[in-house]
This record gives sequence, structure tokens and C-alpha cells, in this order.
Amino acid sequence: MAKQTFKPGNMVYPLPALMVSCKRPGEKANIITIAWAATVCSAPPMVSISVRKERYSYDIIKETGEYVINLTTKDLAYATDLCGVKSGRDTDKFKEAGLTELPSQVISAPGIAESPVCIECKVTDVKELGSHTMFIAEVVNVQVDDQYMDETGKFNLNDAGLIAYSHGVYRELGDSIGKFGYAVKKK
Repeated sequence: MAKQTFKPGNMVYPLPALMVSCKRPGEKANIITIAWAATVCSAPPMVSISVRKERYSYDIIKETGEYVINLTTKDLAYATDLCGVKSGRDTDKFKEAGLTELPSQVISAPGIAESPVCIECKVTDVKELGSHTMFIAEVVNVQVDDQYMDETGKFNLNDAGLIAYSHGVYRELGDSIGKFGYAVKKK
């Protein structure tokens, strides 16, 4: 196979397409669309998001030390894009996107009721990296949509129609091609 050199850049795709909600006390809540996000630890559960300093949500998260990661679905794709291209400085994104604030259980920032998973996060570390600042946070609570819970208590997240972001395009996740450990499963 032939390959050619391409300009240096982050080519780790697809990425999660997430709506991150945040709120200062006494002000309207805001939503920022984030693709630069990751799981960074499982015990304690920790995640990170990276935000440009010029984004409206940057100062809110830096000041409050909290945010909610809201997973997105095919039904939320339009709202996800809208929240990524409009600024919260002059737009009430919850209102314009037709989304509902979901009170969090542990932090002050609300989640998004229409999201199948709302991950409440408290910032533990801030890393200034260049174009983006990484907010590393401990997951302090998770709210999941009842419709994806089965009678045994299993959460069937893959039934939610999750979407991803890949090189400028939102994509619905496709068919399952295997399950963790299938490569070593005895036949």
C-alpha cells in the first residue's frame, strides 16, 4: 500500500460528539459542543475536555470548576451542531436548540434532559496546552435515561443511536463488528 506524507495534525478520528453544559450562578446555562474529550482514569472515574480560551464556556468552566458531559444521538445531531457554531454570549442555546435543562444531583451545572447520558464532572486539574486548555475532572454522578435500562438493570447505551464526529462530519455509529475479548474467545 502506498502512503504519502500529510501535514502534521490530530488525525485520531472518529471522536465523540458531545454537548457539554455549564453554568455560572445567577446566569443562564450554556452548552458547548466538544469533540476533544477522553476518559483518563477508571478509578476514580475521570474524564477530560479541551476548550479554546476564546469560547464563552471556557471562563464559565474555569470559574465554576464543573461541567456536564451529555452524550449525543442521531436525534440530537442538529442541536449538537447548533451548539457548536453559535456563541452563548448572545444565544440562549437551550432555548434555541429546543433542549431542556436537567437538574444535576451533585453539581450546579444542569445536564440536558434529551441526552441518554449526563455525566456530572468536577474539575481537578487544568492544563494549558496551546490552542486548547484541558479540563481534567472527576465524574461525581451519572444520570442515564430509563428507556435504555432493561429488566436486569443493564444499561443498553448502544441502542441510543449515538453519533460521532469524524473529520468535519457527524456520523451515526454503525453495526457491531465484535465484542470485547472476541479475538481470544474459545471456539
